[in-house]
Amino acid sequence: MDENASAPVTIADGEILAGRILPGIKAMREHLGCSLQDAFLAFYARYEVLQRERPEAFTMAPEGYWVGFYS
Repeated sequence: MDENASAPVTIADGEILAGRILPGIKAMREHLGCSLQDAFLAFYARYEVLQRERPEAFTMAPEGYWVGFYS
């Protein structure tokens, strides 16, 4: 394993998989100590990884995941 590679931030995985976007972004922000925008970007990046690696673990289809969320 490359010791220079950063470990994925898994703190919000449960929120991401359950479709709880705002609590997930809040968890990312608190964990990373970053801005709201950076927390959203980290959340979205982790969402994409989980969609690729564990699509069956999501409680909703990708088409409906972001419906009603406006950033």
